[in-house]
Amino acid sequence: MSKDINKVVLAYSGGLDTSIILKWLKQVYDCEVVTFTADLGQGEELEPARKRAEMMGITEIYIEDLREEFVRDFVFPMFRANALYEGVYLLGTSIARPLIAKRLVEIAEATGADAVAHGATGKGNDQVRFELSAYALNPGIRVIAPWREWDLQSRTKLIEFAEQNQIPVPKDKRGEAPFSVDANLLHTSSEGKVLEDPAIEAPDYVYQRTVDPVDAPDTPETITIGFEKGDAVSVNGETLSPASLLTRLNELGGRHGIGRLDLVENRFVGMKSRGIYETPGGTILLAAHRGIESITLDRGAAHLKDEIMPRYAELIYNGLWYSPEREMLQALIDKSQEFVAGEVTLKLYKGSANVVGRSSPYSLYSEDLVTFEEGTGTYDHHDAEGFIKLNGLRLKTYGARKLRLARGQ
Repeated sequence: MSKDINKVVLAYSGGLDTSIILKWLKQVYDCEVVTFTADLGQGEELEPARKRAEMMGITEIYIEDLREEFVRDFVFPMFRANALYEGVYLLGTSIARPLIAKRLVEIAEATGADAVAHGATGKGNDQVRFELSAYALNPGIRVIAPWREWDLQSRTKLIEFAEQNQIPVPKDKRGEAPFSVDANLLHTSSEGKVLEDPAIEAPDYVYQRTVDPVDAPDTPETITIGFEKGDAVSVNGETLSPASLLTRLNELGGRHGIGRLDLVENRFVGMKSRGIYETPGGTILLAAHRGIESITLDRGAAHLKDEIMPRYAELIYNGLWYSPEREMLQALIDKSQEFVAGEVTLKLYKGSANVVGRSSPYSLYSEDLVTFEEGTGTYDHHDAEGFIKLNGLRLKTYGARKLRLARGQ
């Protein structure tokens, strides 16, 4: 194992695992450690992380509120694409990793660190996301992944290491945790332990941000979301910052049991995993964005976006946010959003967020064209005859051949 590292920046949550990693790095690499803790809206008090780092002898401690940057520069661009991995997952964990990696690399440069380190395990996707992002931003950076190097492969060994090194072990961590949780302003993700059997329904206590739809209010709630250039800018007429807007939608969605997902997904590293996701605000936002696009995007543009969306979503899931192909797709997507502006009205009710109205100064919807009543004559019904004949020509030719073959001719 290389010992030529003098200083490393660690993505530090303040929890047991990353506290163990902090101590392990100092012992194994005999290096200085800088800690970086990001506030991405996970809803936890971050000052305890500072106190734990100080207690472990760390003098360079970075704790940063990145909520606005997270939503503005990562979540919103992703939602312009209506991105869903495997058709349902809103990529809440995936989209947070490139921002964390970005700050790790920037702090490493600012502090003269040789390397960055993360606490992702060798079985998951996050190791790929952190490291591909770091290499894209600084090709010469060293990345340390303790879970791929050490022999602390069980909860028992981790706790033994912690006790041997005077690292406080929370009482609820003595033994097997019921499941693990990753959270940020976009979502919560729970997996492992009690969730590992995909045939068994997740216990109620797994859900943290949403009420059970059965227990949600019996009266629907109607809200209006305003858009400019594809991004949400207001809720019920109140202009809000990106992070404040998503926070508001989370509150609304959580109250009505919106955004729950029980998913068995295909990890990039090759295995299937079962996760419980809650994305209340994001689920509302996706429905609203598709609603405003329905009247402002041309058919060709809308269908092209739907065609490239799975590829775009897969790039994010696989940790390729900083890849040239994602940037190319983003440029195309952003071009499509120039006139995606207006208001969408949604009805929230017992787990659902349904669009019930949409309006835009750039609407392509023409009531005169679609009305069943007498219009102004801009659409001539007779034009459809030639249109159908031309489109039917190849089908008639194809059908005639099938009939010849069926008759043995």
